[in-house]
Amino acid sequence: MTKQRRLILQIIESSHAHPTAEDIFQEARKQMPKIALGTVYRNLNSLVEDGFIRRVTTSGTPDRFDHIKVKHDHLVCRNCGQIKDVETDGIINQLKSITGEDISSYELNAFYLCEACKSKEVM
Repeated sequence: MTKQRRLILQIIESSHAHPTAEDIFQEARKQMPKIALGTVYRNLNSLVEDGFIRRVTTSGTPDRFDHIKVKHDHLVCRNCGQIKDVETDGIINQLKSITGEDISSYELNAFYLCEACKSKEVM
């Protein structure tokens, strides 16, 4: 594993905020000032393909990256974009029951309004 790839993986593994490529790039530059944004993107794609990390995609926002490889889903604040992990055990069985089809995989992003954004709306 290259130094750049190892650094990018370490940044993702130490984050619980589901960072974007730009977040990762800014953090990587603190330790490796000459790293290029293209290098970050190439390594992120490789890390996803190799199963080291997961890509979290939500419509209209940059992809985010998750170090937790165990199957789980996400709650996404519809206002600020904050992402929280959520476990949805049994959803594949529910989908199979509804559709009658064997479900091989799925991606679920449930949208909500986080507490910080709720409190801003009240003001």
